[in-house]
Amino acid sequence: MSCRCFGGSRFHSKKSAEREAPQGVDGELLRNVNHFSYTELRSATDDFHLSNKIGRGGFGTVYKGTLTNGRHIAVKPLSAESKQGVREFITEIKTLSNVRHPNLVELIGCCVQGTRRILVYEYVENNSLDRVLLGATKANIKLNWEKRSDICVGIAKGLAFLHEELVPHIVHRDIKASNILLDQEFNPKIGDFGLAKLFPDNITHITTRIAGTTGYLAPEYVLGGQLTMKADVYSFGVLVLEIISGRNSGKAMWGQMNKFLLEWAWQLHQEEKPLELVDPELGEYPPNEIIRYMKVAFFCTQAAASRRPQMNQVIKMLTKNIRLNEEELTAPGLFQDSESSSVGTSDKKSSDSTFQMSSVPVTITQVTPR
Repeated sequence: MSCRCFGGSRFHSKKSAEREAPQGVDGELLRNVNHFSYTELRSATDDFHLSNKIGRGGFGTVYKGTLTNGRHIAVKPLSAESKQGVREFITEIKTLSNVRHPNLVELIGCCVQGTRRILVYEYVENNSLDRVLLGATKANIKLNWEKRSDICVGIAKGLAFLHEELVPHIVHRDIKASNILLDQEFNPKIGDFGLAKLFPDNITHITTRIAGTTGYLAPEYVLGGQLTMKADVYSFGVLVLEIISGRNSGKAMWGQMNKFLLEWAWQLHQEEKPLELVDPELGEYPPNEIIRYMKVAFFCTQAAASRRPQMNQVIKMLTKNIRLNEEELTAPGLFQDSESSSVGTSDKKSSDSTFQMSSVPVTITQVTPR
C-alpha cells in the first residue's frame, strides 16, 4: 500500500513487523501495510480520550484522531485478550489492504506493537447510517428521499464490487446500518470487514459458524451455516427497508401483532398499503419509486437463496425504469432473535436466545449457489 498520502507515518521493515507481531499475526501480512507507531496514534487521539470516541464495533471502540499533518483518521484498537479480535484484525488487513472503491471504507494502516493491535481507517465525517437514520443524530440530520435512494444504490455498488469484481470474491457477512458510514456528502461506505470471508471462483458455498447480527441474517445461513454471497443480498434487502422506514429491523414494533420490520412490510405489500411503511419524517417522496425499492427489498430477502438476485442485478432494478417481475415474489424468509443481539461472539449458541420464525410459512429445502 502506498503511503504517499500519509505524512509523518512510517513503514517498518519486514523483519521489524515480524518481531513485533503478536501471537497469531503473520509478519509477512503486515509487510506492505502502512504502519503507525502506538505513540503516534496515542498522540493523534489525545490518549484515546472519550471525547474522541465516535463509535464501537464488535471488538473495539473507534476514536477520531488527527495526524501531525492535519489529516483526520479513525482509529480502532482491538482487545489484546480477544482471540476473535486477532482473527478480525487479520481479516480486515487481508480484505482491505489492497482494495479501493468509493463505497468501501479505506484501511490506511495499522499499528502492531507488542500486544497492541490497532486498525487505522479514513475518517468519515457523518458517522454511521444507524446514528443518522435510527439514533440520536436523526433529530439533527434529515435525510430526504434523494439522499436515501443514493445511499441504497451506493451500498449496492460496494457489494457488487466485493461479490463480482474482486478476485477472490468477498462476502461481508455483517451488512447493517451501523457498518455503513456516511461521508461529508452522505455517500455510503461499507466498513467493518472483521467477519468477511473470501470466496474463490471454484467454490459455491462455505460451511461456517454463524456470525453477524440478528435481524439481518439470511435464514438458510442461520439454520444450516451455509454461507453464499446471497447472505449479503438478504442483509441488503433488510437495510433498504430500514432506510425507507427509518426504523430498526430488529425490534418487534410494527402493527397490532408486534411484527418485525420485514414481516410487517410484506403484510403491507399484500394488503396493498405499502406506503404506510414510509418514515413520517421523510417529507415529500415519489411513491412509485418507494414502492419499487420495497419490491427490490423483497426480491433480496426471498426465503430461498436461489430466488435472490445478484448485486449487479439489484443495481439495475434500483436505477433503471425496468419492469420488476413481481409475480415471482414469494414470502420473504425471517429468522429473528428475540433480543436482537449480535451473533458470532461465541462458537457456541446461547441457550438463552429465543428464535422466532415469521408467521408467514417458510420452507427452505436447500441452498442453491448463485
